[in-house]
Amino acid sequence: MILVRRLPRNALTGLTLALATLLLASIASGETAPATTATPSPTVAQHAIAMHGKPLLTEGFTQFPYVNPDAPTGGTVNLGILGSFDSLNPFIIKGVPAAGLRDFLYESLLTRGLDEPFTLYGHIAETINVPDDRSAITFNINPKAKFSDGKPITADDILFSWKTLRDHGRPNHRAYYKKVTNAVRESDLTVRFELEPGDRELPLILGLMPVLPSNALTEDAFQRTTLKPPIASGPYIISQIDAGRALVYKRDPDWWANDLATSSGRFNFGEIRYDYFRDDAAMLEAFKSGKIDMRVEEDPSRWASGYGAREKNGSKLIRREFEIGLPAGMNALAFNTRRAVFSNPKVREAIIKLFDFAWINQNLYHGLYKRTQSYFERSLLSSISHPADENEKALLAPFPEAVSPEIMAGTYRMPVTDGTGRNRANWRAALTLFGEAGYDLKQGKLINQTTGEQLGIELLAGTTINERLFLSFARDLKKLGIDARVRIVDSPQYQSRIKSYDYDMIQTRWPSSLSPGNEQIFRWSSELADREGTFNFAGVKNKAVDAMIEAMLAARDEKDFVSAVHALDRVLLSGHYVVPLFHLPKQWVGHWTRLRQPEKTSLFGYQLETWWAEGQLTNAAKKTDP
Repeated sequence: MILVRRLPRNALTGLTLALATLLLASIASGETAPATTATPSPTVAQHAIAMHGKPLLTEGFTQFPYVNPDAPTGGTVNLGILGSFDSLNPFIIKGVPAAGLRDFLYESLLTRGLDEPFTLYGHIAETINVPDDRSAITFNINPKAKFSDGKPITADDILFSWKTLRDHGRPNHRAYYKKVTNAVRESDLTVRFELEPGDRELPLILGLMPVLPSNALTEDAFQRTTLKPPIASGPYIISQIDAGRALVYKRDPDWWANDLATSSGRFNFGEIRYDYFRDDAAMLEAFKSGKIDMRVEEDPSRWASGYGAREKNGSKLIRREFEIGLPAGMNALAFNTRRAVFSNPKVREAIIKLFDFAWINQNLYHGLYKRTQSYFERSLLSSISHPADENEKALLAPFPEAVSPEIMAGTYRMPVTDGTGRNRANWRAALTLFGEAGYDLKQGKLINQTTGEQLGIELLAGTTINERLFLSFARDLKKLGIDARVRIVDSPQYQSRIKSYDYDMIQTRWPSSLSPGNEQIFRWSSELADREGTFNFAGVKNKAVDAMIEAMLAARDEKDFVSAVHALDRVLLSGHYVVPLFHLPKQWVGHWTRLRQPEKTSLFGYQLETWWAEGQLTNAAKKTDP
């Protein structure tokens, strides 16, 4: 979720000239207005907000549907992570932050209900006020809310968090929070944000803003990497740090939110330990030996035959498939269109035709993957098989060249092969496109007619996990005269090159929800395409894309929203910005049976925060146990 544009009206009515001048000066400087300028919010306080429609859970609910409220607390879960870390600051692009910081330390004003596309419930802010046009949002802070050092969370912390993230945070935070036109401290426990018009998601984005402690952090300190355990308001504190190798979170027994409905049945482990591994094979062996308790698996080969039957201390290693209701997202090989070699969409389309999914799926992945056709695959938001409706046609009318006829009709499919490895029909089609883009095949090399240079591509990877995939694709590219090279670098170098867009092609994944929003700008916006540290890995600069995202953010009902997302999907597919790869039909998790989980799985799939360790006493039992 992120950005749009425009400026709304000022809230100066009824103020004296002197007070108005003070308010305007404060807005210009980026500071908040003084409390005396506040006007009461005319709306009714509400316990939740949904992007479209109404929240599933009514006021006074006692738990989320996908938790076990009687789950015991205590015990340890050991997790494995590939790579390394050198910072405990997840809000800046400097450094590589440790895993789990946003999950277990830093809380937001509101918390997400995971059985709904996009609904937020009161947490740090126990209630909110939002007018129908969503031109503002008022957060009413829970008086119980406090940081791990015991200091209460106040309006000053909310305003400090907003201003600091707006001015110094990651690019997505800067883009989100600059769309606040005025911020008002109404009281010690009340803050109102006035917003740019046209983006109905922005109140929810602000609800997900992480809350930082103004008494323990300065703007200068915020901009630095650090290994000092931070003060935050979440259910855990950091109890152990082995820089780059391990990190341990310990459950805070005094967590302020222990008794809230939004916390019931969640955050049950007494300790959460992350161990870092340089190599996935070593991490897999640690899992199979019982040193790691669970593993989300995405490799069909390992899922099919890599685990085996194992038992340790009465616990067994098992594989479980979890249903998931979210779109599959886009897992792809991204073209860096900032590079001259990929500036021509015909070159990109030709390379897409050279990807032999059937052969790769059969020979590398036991035939367990499905081909990804859409940026919103596996959901009603996918444009595949759906002809453009009248709403879409109206949205796309100013951009007549943005969508190909096949994609407009919903009949387009990724190139199909027979799995034999002889991809001749697609090779011929690719050669035609290369010819139209100014390349000739000469003596087995694809040569640029203008420069006389062979077409060359480097496939960059940060681990060896998908080395076989890269090598297989490189072989197919070489068959058509392309100088394709696979380069694997260490994790820090890879992260550095990703942030500065120093690559030809990478494999990446853009996850998706049933309520895509501002995050699409961070991925595809023309304005952010050359800003370091965004997720616009493909370098997309397309006015039609920008317009479809704006229409999506302004949609007031589900029908208009779906039409706008379909139109965005069509424009992205027509631009041939990536080689779509594949997705799993379900969520695969391997774990040792000492870990237990609720009967119901959320719409978002399995959630570690709702699991618990076997052999712990329930809260009720603890109260009666002598």
